[in-house]
Amino acid sequence: MNRFNGSVVAAGRAVSHDGGTESIAVPGHLVNPNDLRGILNYIPRYRGENFVVCVDGAIVSHENFANVLLDIAVLRSLNIRIVLVHGAAHQISLLASERNVTPSDRTGEGTTDEWTLELAMTAGNRVAHEILEGLAARDLRAAVTNAIQARPMGIIRGSDRKHTGKVDKIDVPLLKDLLDRGVIPVVPPLAFDGNGRTYRISSDALAVAAARALGAVKLVFLVPQDGILDQGKLIREIPGPALARRLSDEGEAGSLTPLDKARHAVEACEGGVLRVHVINGTTRKGLLSEIFSTRGIGTLVHANNYQKIRKARKGDLPVLLSLTRDSMDAEELSSRTMQQLEDDLDDYMVYEEDRQVIGCVALHAWPRERMGELALLCVETSRMNRGVGLKLVHYVEKRARQSGLDSLFLLSTQSFTYFQDKAGFREGSPADLPEDRRDSLERSGRNSRILVKSLGRRDRKSMRET
Repeated sequence: MNRFNGSVVAAGRAVSHDGGTESIAVPGHLVNPNDLRGILNYIPRYRGENFVVCVDGAIVSHENFANVLLDIAVLRSLNIRIVLVHGAAHQISLLASERNVTPSDRTGEGTTDEWTLELAMTAGNRVAHEILEGLAARDLRAAVTNAIQARPMGIIRGSDRKHTGKVDKIDVPLLKDLLDRGVIPVVPPLAFDGNGRTYRISSDALAVAAARALGAVKLVFLVPQDGILDQGKLIREIPGPALARRLSDEGEAGSLTPLDKARHAVEACEGGVLRVHVINGTTRKGLLSEIFSTRGIGTLVHANNYQKIRKARKGDLPVLLSLTRDSMDAEELSSRTMQQLEDDLDDYMVYEEDRQVIGCVALHAWPRERMGELALLCVETSRMNRGVGLKLVHYVEKRARQSGLDSLFLLSTQSFTYFQDKAGFREGSPADLPEDRRDSLERSGRNSRILVKSLGRRDRKSMRET
């Protein structure tokens, strides 16, 4: 395919030689139009907002870091304001090996002696220069700042931490002024006290403090693994309070890695940062994939309940039609036009995640027969097998009971085993349907399976609230 130069967001179009799918060309990226539509859904929400991106030193040294900088260029082109905090532990270890010395601490939270501070200053300056060089190559303005004022960590459990410090103050006006001017502040893991003494500070702690002070809507940690792992298995999303409870239990905390990222994610959420992402910085386009999709690639730690089921609104109609189109084409769902969806809009509910509709369902009521039909249950493909569909089913059951209905029925051609095995429905017959619904089923010729479920006391006990 041809590539074009130009602006970051939409530099041009490239068409395959065989006349196939078009793509938008972005310097270093080739974006499918469907991906671009997904990104456009998020732009109004994030435009003008502050993101803090914390990059491990190991990621800066990785060959994929050039792609990370391209992702940052895309974010900047969308008027998302970026503060870039970097670590240097990896580079300190390399310098120590070259000089045949052993650093007193590699994390920025232990004891920093004179030799380790010297290593940290040398490594930090090298990393900052490399970042500035990479940003300049992508026509982005950036500046290394001394916006962080430190104080000594002092003596912890009898151990003098010497040149290890912690954040005392942040010059928020300076950072905001740089951001207003379109400059990316680059914050190294070093800071000064009021007398000009240098201290080494954990980059994670710096990032949390900066995110809290700036009111950032997102804090992103780029690490050399897939996210926060529980006994080696990726945790895709978890509420901050739930993660905090796990960290307070010594046994459970021991199964989490990297522990420091989990701890700082909780601290950020408790400080008002709504979303903390821990993602693999060695994955190409990983930053964009995490921010501009409902599924993401790493771990999302969220400070509030960002999932909810609500009544559908008129503005949801295009999303509902798009969400269900593939299932209609595959004859998993009966066809509905936009007008039909609008006519029955009061019957529809949507599952919203981070303000994006990812699922829907309908409850059509027959009050005289005290029956309801569960219809048009659909979940976005990338969110399947995560319990979203079952939550929508349970919500319909709850709404049906509140409406005074005694039973539910549904018609299915391909998903009947799901409703039987997962949702407790049983095989029914045409006699179980309201008369007019039975007639319309016969006219449709779909030969759907009929499934029914009583909303009696037994079901009520087993129902999970959403």
